[in-house]
Amino acid sequence: MYHRLYIEYLYYFNVEQDYYECHEVMEELWLNEGRNRLLQALLQVAVGLHHFRNGNVEGAIRLFEAALAKSKETWSGKLGIDTDKLFNETREYVKKLYAYEKVPFSFYPLHIFILDPELEKAVINCVPKGVSEEDKF
Repeated sequence: MYHRLYIEYLYYFNVEQDYYECHEVMEELWLNEGRNRLLQALLQVAVGLHHFRNGNVEGAIRLFEAALAKSKETWSGKLGIDTDKLFNETREYVKKLYAYEKVPFSFYPLHIFILDPELEKAVINCVPKGVSEEDKF
């Protein structure tokens, strides 16, 4: 069973692409779960996307690199997601950001590939706390 806040994080990340809300729910989970490094890395990827979407290239690079520093640990398949794919895509994003002044590009979202079918179902059916079923659609 996955924590409600983790499911909400994945919902905000993959479905809504609301990286500020990702930060809010993941920070709460991260603090409650003893500052787990994988949760922190996931938090940092979301905040990096939030920064770039809002025009802060340096902030995005800083957060992505902090997440990637933690990606050297072995987490493949942990928490029901493909962390290797996410961190590889984050690494590619950083390369593009370093060349941003010469080769600008528009923001694009990352997607966290969910390996666990039960987790994927929970994310699809997620109604975040404070949101009614009618508000979701």
